[in-house]
Amino acid sequence: MVAIGAHVDQTDPLAEARARNAPLVQFFLGDPQGYKGPEVRYAGGAAALRADAEAAGVDLYVHAPYIVNVATTNNRIRIPSRKLLQQHVDAAAEIGAKGLIVHGGHVNQADAPEKGFDNWRKAIEATDLKVPLLIENTAGGDNAMTRYLERIAGVWEAISTTEQFDRVGFCLDTCHAHAGGNPLETVVADVRAITGRIDLVHCNDSRDDFDSGADRHANFGAGRIDPDLLAAVVREADAPVVCETPGGAAEHAADFAWLRERL
Repeated sequence: MVAIGAHVDQTDPLAEARARNAPLVQFFLGDPQGYKGPEVRYAGGAAALRADAEAAGVDLYVHAPYIVNVATTNNRIRIPSRKLLQQHVDAAAEIGAKGLIVHGGHVNQADAPEKGFDNWRKAIEATDLKVPLLIENTAGGDNAMTRYLERIAGVWEAISTTEQFDRVGFCLDTCHAHAGGNPLETVVADVRAITGRIDLVHCNDSRDDFDSGADRHANFGAGRIDPDLLAAVVREADAPVVCETPGGAAEHAADFAWLRERL
């Protein structure tokens, strides 16, 4: 059975897991839109969260802030992004997280993609990866590092020379793939051909059409993605699943049931 969980509020992720009867949860540590460092809001702090999660048998995943962009040539963004990435790796390790998910970022319009690939290499070399770093495909932007398969290949080729390459994995988001113009019929095989691995699936329906470039998630069956395709991606990827769909525990439980029925 595929393990299915959800993205939840960070205050008490274990209570959120219980409310959904989920074996795993994903959450932010702090402000997803700010450069302020990570913050563990769980009562008792990082050590208590780690111990309680282990006792409950719940796997924890941390999503890095959206603003992290280690690919850019803009020093005022790239340097704070690297610092923030390391801080979140450290915090994720303290709570015993199974991985830290980070978006691929982008370069400026005038920059060659190769600059972004090389900046990714430098970021991996500069970061002490105490937990697996799972790079996620993104939905929009012509200058994005992980929207298009050829860009993902560029990132992977660049970071493959680093000593910590085995600590880098991939998170496949179904909404992002659909909106980014990557056919879900072949995306699992396409990504695996590049990365050799898929460590986590963000399973989300999309409110928008194929190749729209829009990152707007929908509950299963309420969006524009063929239900059978969503299930096929999860089945083929054979990795833990995080639903980042709208709503709370009731909506997520309904999404879990919807997906399990089709699996």
